[in-house]
Amino acid sequence: MFVKKMAMTAVAGAALMTSAAFADTKHVVIGTGGQTGVYYQVGGAICRLVNKGTKDHEINCTHKTGGSVDNINGMRAGDIDMGVAQSDWQYHGYNGTAPEKFPDGAYKELRAVFSVHPEPFTVVARADSGIKTFDDLKGKKVNVSNPGSGARATMEVVMEKMGWQMSDFALASELKSAEQAAALCDNKVDAIVFTVGHPSGTITEATTSCDSKLITVDNDVIQKLAADNDYYAMTSIKGGTYNGNPEDVTTFGVGATFVSSTAVDDEVVYQMVKAVFDNFKRFKKMHPAFAHLKEEDMITKNLSAPLHDGAVRYYKERGWM
Repeated sequence: MFVKKMAMTAVAGAALMTSAAFADTKHVVIGTGGQTGVYYQVGGAICRLVNKGTKDHEINCTHKTGGSVDNINGMRAGDIDMGVAQSDWQYHGYNGTAPEKFPDGAYKELRAVFSVHPEPFTVVARADSGIKTFDDLKGKKVNVSNPGSGARATMEVVMEKMGWQMSDFALASELKSAEQAAALCDNKVDAIVFTVGHPSGTITEATTSCDSKLITVDNDVIQKLAADNDYYAMTSIKGGTYNGNPEDVTTFGVGATFVSSTAVDDEVVYQMVKAVFDNFKRFKKMHPAFAHLKEEDMITKNLSAPLHDGAVRYYKERGWM
C-alpha cells in the first residue's frame, strides 16, 4: 500500500512538473499559406528547427494556413505572432499604401525577420484552352486565387494595370491553392494564377495530371510595373522544372519574406532566427525552393519594413551587420 501511494505521489509530482514546464513554454504561431504552396513548407521547416531546441529555449512553434494579406492582418489583430508574406504586401502593410487590403492604415509595428525564396507570378493554362499569351486570359475561365492570399492581391494589381475587370473573364473563380490544379485538369477553369516559389506542388500537380503549359507574362505593362516598384523584378521559371515545359518562361515576381511585429519579444525572435541560421544547411534541404538561398541575401533583400531587434541581435553576433 505504501509503495502504491509513493508511486502515485511520484506520478502526480511528475505531472505537476510537466505542467509547470508546459506553462513556461512560449507558444508561437506562424501564419503560412495553402498546404500545396511553399509558404506552408517555410512555416513547417522553421517550426521543426525551433522545436528541436524547445527544452533549451522554451519556445514551441506551430503553423497554420493563411496568406500574405491575412497573415499581416492576423499579426496586427494578435491572432498570430509571425507570418510569411510576399515582399510587395510587406511593403504595403508597413506603409499603408493598400487601404483596401489593410483598412487600419500603416502598420508601423510590422518588422522584417528575413527573406526566403523568390516567387514568380505564375500562369498555367491547359494546352487545349487556346491560351498562348497572358493577354489571352480575357474571355477565359480563370482562377484568380482566394481573397486574403498574396497571389490574389497581386493578380488584382496586375489586372488594374492591364485595365481588366473580373467581368472580362468568362469565369473568375476564387479557389484556394490546393484546389486549383484539379479544377484546371477537370476543365472547370482554363488557367490558374499563382504567385509561388518553385518547384510548387500545385504546379507539379497541374502539369502532371493534364497537358498544361506555363504562360509567359512579359509585355510593356508588366515591364513598367516591375521597373516602377522595387519589390517587383523581372524573372524566369527555369525550363524543365515541370513536365511538358522544357523552355524558360519569362515573368515578373516578388520575394517571400518572414515577418513579425514589435509585439513579439526580442528573445523569441532571436531564438527562432538562431534555429534557422545555426542549422542553415539543413534548412536549405527542407524544400527544393530553398536550395539556392544565401544568408547575405536573406537579411538584406526584399525587406521593406525595419528588421526586428531580435533578428538584428543575431545578425550582429554573426558579424553580418
